[in-house]
Amino acid sequence: MFGAFISIFRIPDLRKKVLITLVLLAICRVGAQIPTPGVNQDALIEASRERAGGGTLFGLINMFSGGAFQRATILALGIMPYISASIIIQLLTAVIPALEKLHKEGGEEGRRKITQYTRYGTVGLCAFQAFFMATFVESFNDIVPPGGALVVPNGGLDFRLMTMVTMTTGTMFLMWIGEQMSERGVGNGISLIITVGIVSRAPLAAASIWENISLIDPASQQLSPSWIPVMLLFFGLVTAAVIVLTQGQRRIPVQYAKRIVGRRVYTGQSSYIPLRVNYAGVIPIIFASAIMMFPGTIAQWTNVGLLKRLGAMLLRSTSFLYISVEVLLIVFFCYFWTATQFDPIQIANNMKKNGAFVPGIRPGKPTAAFFEKTMSRITFAGALFLAFIAVVPEMVVARIPGVDWNVASFFGGTALLIVVGVTLDTMRAIESHLLMRHYDGFMKKGKLRGRY
Repeated sequence: MFGAFISIFRIPDLRKKVLITLVLLAICRVGAQIPTPGVNQDALIEASRERAGGGTLFGLINMFSGGAFQRATILALGIMPYISASIIIQLLTAVIPALEKLHKEGGEEGRRKITQYTRYGTVGLCAFQAFFMATFVESFNDIVPPGGALVVPNGGLDFRLMTMVTMTTGTMFLMWIGEQMSERGVGNGISLIITVGIVSRAPLAAASIWENISLIDPASQQLSPSWIPVMLLFFGLVTAAVIVLTQGQRRIPVQYAKRIVGRRVYTGQSSYIPLRVNYAGVIPIIFASAIMMFPGTIAQWTNVGLLKRLGAMLLRSTSFLYISVEVLLIVFFCYFWTATQFDPIQIANNMKKNGAFVPGIRPGKPTAAFFEKTMSRITFAGALFLAFIAVVPEMVVARIPGVDWNVASFFGGTALLIVVGVTLDTMRAIESHLLMRHYDGFMKKGKLRGRY
């Protein structure tokens, strides 16, 4: 495995891709430290500890932005507005015939058009969210004790407009960096930006565990040291389960018929078509998290009592309503993404053209129906397993005395699923480059390989 990492720097093209990716990710982390003009960052961090803490919606947004949200930096909105705009365009593509035709038949020009619409939507969502972000930051002035430093010394319309322009520009810059990483680097740029933001919180989580153990001062101990081996074992089991879910597949056997081309005779061969149990990868988790950020926030700005109570429940990720809605959204997006990306009719037609068939299934429509039914069944199992792992921190780890949500999020849930999924996808992309240059991959044995 270590030899494979050394081999990365022996291939000029791959070395360049990896270095470009690392440099762009470093730029993202630097941007996450630059404060928005007009905000007293130290006063904001002190005043927002409770609201942006673990287990709340603001804590979730802060996790995706790598801590930039709590500090109100120029990249406070993160990449989530772009993901939300992508969701909206995907949904509209499924219901509007003109967009569906543009997506399926428009070719490269059609894809550019859809990308352009997504960017326009991102700008609109950024401006909308940045306005509420500015109002939210200004509201901290009301809880500053007498004589304390104001979070926003000069509030008002000018500050809100400046915040809208600054944060919108920051998100568009992140979107551009993500596209550059996908085009010139390794892996999916958008997913890597989110992953690095999540991983950047790991030192804080480790510091929180060390502080709660309090080996030096047992009187202030909040977490028993005996819990550490249990938590490490649980972390290993959940990580292994995520890897199994990500790599799991149902192999459909395929038989090729005997063919005669000129004087050559091609004998029938046996192969298989791998159908991934979690075909959508981490997309359902990211989409569900993006959707969950809207209803609770909007409801809090209304004067209707029932909506405000529901909004308060949706703003806390440990509430039963939040967990239930999140599970339903994950299952929905698993099926939605699979339905839009997996085309059983095209697979059946390609098999028929190449003289391939599934043993016991007639070519053509019966084969397409078989693939659709099989994919629907394994997607159901994968979606339930994905949803279960997503709510593990809120259901189990976060309830251990002395363990806060920032620590629990690394033992399952959205953070671990995204980190493991994106890491495996990135390793698979790097391994494909290594194998093309006749180098060994990361794993010489086992199923954790990018060769299928």
